Amino acid sequence: MSAELTIRYFAAARAAAGVREEPAPGGLSLDELADVLGIRHGERLAAVLKVASFLVDGVVQHDREQPLPPAATVDVLPPFAGG
Repeated sequence: MSAELTIRYFAAARAAAGVREEPAPGGLSLDELADVLGIRHGERLAAVLKVASFLVDGVVQHDREQPLPPAATVDVLPPFAGG
């Protein structure tokens, strides 16, 4: 079994999840992780995850199908308004 991921939520993602940070199962891709988190927290978070950007260990992750590294920290960043 892969080491657990740490998921950190920011702004609207934090509001939708209702938590600042939580563990998630390892060995998943971003798409799979989004499915797990959407089931865990409901449609409001699932909608945010569809448009969010993700940092994996501080680096932007564009490939949503690539398995995440073991014990990674995944930051969920919803689109931000303003400039």
